[in-house]
Amino acid sequence: MQPTLKPACPNFSSGPCAKRPGYQLDQLDTTTLGRSHRSNVGKQALAQAIEQTKALLEIPDDYRVGIVPASDTGAMEMAMWSMLGARDVDVFAWESFGSGWLSDINNELKLNAKGHVADYGKLPDFSQANPNNDTVFTWNGTTSGVKVPNADWISDTRTGLSFCDATSAVFAMPMPWSKLDVTTFSWQKVLGGEGGHGVIILSPRAVQRLCEFSPDRPIPKIFRMAKNNKLIEGIFSGATINTPSMLAVADYLDALNWVQQIGGVSASITKSENNLKVIESFVESHDWINFLAQEIEERSNTSVCLVLDLNADQIKTMVSLLAQQQVAFDIGAYRDAPSGLRIWCGATVEQADLEALMPWVKWAYHQVK
Repeated sequence: MQPTLKPACPNFSSGPCAKRPGYQLDQLDTTTLGRSHRSNVGKQALAQAIEQTKALLEIPDDYRVGIVPASDTGAMEMAMWSMLGARDVDVFAWESFGSGWLSDINNELKLNAKGHVADYGKLPDFSQANPNNDTVFTWNGTTSGVKVPNADWISDTRTGLSFCDATSAVFAMPMPWSKLDVTTFSWQKVLGGEGGHGVIILSPRAVQRLCEFSPDRPIPKIFRMAKNNKLIEGIFSGATINTPSMLAVADYLDALNWVQQIGGVSASITKSENNLKVIESFVESHDWINFLAQEIEERSNTSVCLVLDLNADQIKTMVSLLAQQQVAFDIGAYRDAPSGLRIWCGATVEQADLEALMPWVKWAYHQVK
């Protein structure tokens, strides 16, 4: 039987993700629109975004937070181009984006990093991490639905730096800041913000690297975080490198205020974890669908990736059926990942919408099976 109840919000894309519940464009503070981002009101809005991010995520006082161009990709490339090369590099990769960082480090930066690679659905052997090397990894595999369960494998006495792409983890998973030297994310993920901007978070050791290490390669202006062996402080106080969208900043501030209103980052993490439980319950009761993640503790609670006993064409038909019924948009697996479904379960998605979606997934499966 075709279900009758539909999700109130059918947006389950893994980026840009669903807007927060109750979002209205006319609720944004648009006083900065049409103003220079260098004006007092522009810098104040950017500084507020930085300060509120730091407070909500409980980032240590001596860490720096900056807003940078080009989403999480821009933030990661900025960090790698500016800071890698001082030491040997270990890269842990188990999906598309981690593999991309490994490729860029080896083929563009020419650093010959050591890759520790696992197939989709699994994690690599983190015991191979050398504390004397720089380490690059993703916290959550957005295209594989596999997350790092903890950071115990990162040494507290490391001499290298840890570089963490945490774009689909921040605000949905606890971040052990003492283990992370460079962390990047984009607000278009867990907070459902607009695309185009990234956030970079630096530990004091990362700042020291920027000030003491000069790579023997040209650094594009848009990637530069230091000049004359000094940190460019403006990036971390509201004077961003490139002209930001002040509308996107207003949108981000709205999302940050929402997180604060629901109880802070612990509440947004709980919302995401409860969303995962809806899908876990469904999978447990149907033998034709399963998680791509092989281990329970490694299942992502944001980008939930599922495999089915259907071929690729059948899954495409299933995804199209759900979109035609306006119950789920953009839930096909990432193009490089194994064929399947990818359902976003971050904090801006309501549990009731996932509960309404699951019977439709069952209906669409039987339509194509």
